[in-house]
Amino acid sequence: MSKKQSKASKTADSINSRLALVIKSGKYQLGYKTSLKTLRSGKSKLILIANNCPALRKSEMEYYAMLAKTGVHHFNGTNIELGTACGRFFRVGVMSITDPGDSDIISSFAGES
Repeated sequence: MSKKQSKASKTADSINSRLALVIKSGKYQLGYKTSLKTLRSGKSKLILIANNCPALRKSEMEYYAMLAKTGVHHFNGTNIELGTACGRFFRVGVMSITDPGDSDIISSFAGES
C-alpha cells in the first residue's frame, strides 16, 4: 500500500522538480545582491524567497518586485533547503529566475503568493 502525500508535500516536490529543471536548462541568480540587480534592470521573471529571510530584506524584495511587475514566491523552507533545492552546498536566501528554460515554474507560481 502506498501512503497519501499531503498537499504541502506535493507542492514542495513540485517546486523542487521545477527548480531542478530551471537550474539545468534556464538562467538564474542566487543571492540577495544579484537578485536585486536583476530586479532593478527588469530582467527577473520570478523571485523565490526563503521563509527565514529577514523581514526587512523580504519586504524590500517584495517592493522591488512590485515595481518591476515580477512574481514573488515564498519558498516553503529555510535558506539551507533552498540552497539544497538549487543543487548547492551553501545557503541561498533569495533566488531570481531570469529565464525559466524548459520549466513552467513562472506560470505556475508567479500569481500564487
